[in-house]
Amino acid sequence: MRGTKNGRPDYILALITTILLLLGIIVLASVSTAISQQKFGSPYFYLIRHLLVGLAPGILLGFIAYKVPLAFWEKRAPFFLLISLFLTALVFFPKIGITLGGASRWLNLGFTSLQPSEFLKLTFILYLAAWLPQTAQKNKKNYSKILTAFLVILGLVALLLILQPNVSTLGIIAACGILIYFLSGSPWKYNLMIFSGALAVLAVLIKIAPYRFERILVFLRPDTDPMGMSYQIKQALIAVGSGGFWGRGLGMSIQKLGFLPEPMADSIFAVFSEETGFMGALVLILLFLIFTYRGMKIAKETIGFCKLASFGITCWIIIQAFVNIGAMLAITPLTGIPMPFISYGGSAIIAELIGVGILLNISRNYT
Repeated sequence: MRGTKNGRPDYILALITTILLLLGIIVLASVSTAISQQKFGSPYFYLIRHLLVGLAPGILLGFIAYKVPLAFWEKRAPFFLLISLFLTALVFFPKIGITLGGASRWLNLGFTSLQPSEFLKLTFILYLAAWLPQTAQKNKKNYSKILTAFLVILGLVALLLILQPNVSTLGIIAACGILIYFLSGSPWKYNLMIFSGALAVLAVLIKIAPYRFERILVFLRPDTDPMGMSYQIKQALIAVGSGGFWGRGLGMSIQKLGFLPEPMADSIFAVFSEETGFMGALVLILLFLIFTYRGMKIAKETIGFCKLASFGITCWIIIQAFVNIGAMLAITPLTGIPMPFISYGGSAIIAELIGVGILLNISRNYT
């Protein structure tokens, strides 16, 4: 690792994250008003809940992650992964887990709910970042042993997420894990084996669940069943197209008024584009691209745990962001993945801000 940088974090990365969070508050205030009024009699219910249950604890825990020595995260990464796996398994237990729409993904905490799979993304990245360099050092020529151990860990994570089912989260975790494994210096033949195996597993998952095949079909043929399985993408494209160049104006979205499914979650980019237009969407995309550049710059200037952790956290945020954007533009299949820092959801934004805290911590100490 290189020398310290006088204890200064990457201020550009911190600024970009802050702007994204502010944009998230603005668009959520617009999107959630009608839904909050209809369900709870108050136009600010979801916004206040987002601020108190998601953003406030996320900023606090992100600041703690920024201050805690990096050796803490490296040494205790296996413990955090085990806790995440345990909590992810608890969602299947009655009275503890919450099942909505046939999916068991949440834990009932009484005053709120928790989605453990959001934290599993971060803890899996940290575990691989800590484990792979140490394992590679001990088994310099025995790459097959490393591959086997990696596949066992990934397989355990995959099993829990498939049973929920939560294949979209599995896709993010698997993509980040495979990219980290590639970066750790494994031979290309093992990389190709993992990639081939991932495609085979994806094919099986699509075959056993017809709705996943329908999403692929909608992606390939958007005009299929416009009032059924193509409804969400059609409404998303209407929202994006209606925004024109400058947008309808903040709070003026029509599609959020019962036409577009999940406007506060995975469809929030479509509403944002409708209200801010092409220019607003372009600014948002540029912000994520700058975030990616700064994160990769941090990864490039470090080694070992810090390199893989910063690379993995950056990949997690950017893959999730552009899969979400791509789905709303019919560039990628619909996945149900929320927009980082923007979409409503306490667990997601807390995990993301902890990840950013660690990323800023690395930039403060080793770049």
